[in-house]
Amino acid sequence: MGKVIVLTGATRGLGRALVPVFAIDGHTVIGCGRSEKHLAELWAAFPTPHSFSAIDVANPEAVERWANQVVAKFGAPDLLINNAAVMNAPAPLWKIDNEEFDTLIDVNVKGVFHVVKAFAPAMVSRGKGVIVNLSSGWGRSTSPEVAPYCASKYAIEGMTLALAQELPDGMAAVPLNPGVIDTDMLRQAFAAGASSYPKPSEWAKRAGPFLLGLGAKDNGRSLTVV
Repeated sequence: MGKVIVLTGATRGLGRALVPVFAIDGHTVIGCGRSEKHLAELWAAFPTPHSFSAIDVANPEAVERWANQVVAKFGAPDLLINNAAVMNAPAPLWKIDNEEFDTLIDVNVKGVFHVVKAFAPAMVSRGKGVIVNLSSGWGRSTSPEVAPYCASKYAIEGMTLALAQELPDGMAAVPLNPGVIDTDMLRQAFAAGASSYPKPSEWAKRAGPFLLGLGAKDNGRSLTVV
């Protein structure tokens, strides 16, 4: 039986690459993103029962409305993947613009909180389901000029591991390092050097089955797609 999968950041990068992998395997994908153009493309390629909505995860009221609609129509998700994130323009921390830092934290940290807060009650009530919050190698180590991004992903590690201690038996929360992939965000940090890493579509062929295989046994484990 197919799973109900909620996926943020579904319109670009890793999220967009995961959609066909899940859909072709018979799972229902409920995705969100901010680009109306890319959402329309998703609807065209993956019609009902899949569903794609224009949601800014930094907006708690919008996330709550979306979650209520999703749970009412599809039930609690079997797999919730918090993928939406942004990268700062590389620069020393003291040169980072205040607004850029605030936006990054609003999406990368508070956005994950908003989505978990909105969907977790239905999952906890059912007593099953897996919550995957995408971390990063920069959530377990650091590099210069990406301090805001590192801070956000270290926060995801801590928040997810604490969440894992709060969930009932039968559920799991996992901070997941996807590895290094040639995405727009990596190109923002690495420029041309990003092209030497795997493309999102290649990554998704490994990551999709990996994500679908996660269960209660993985609760509280900091994992990496290999």
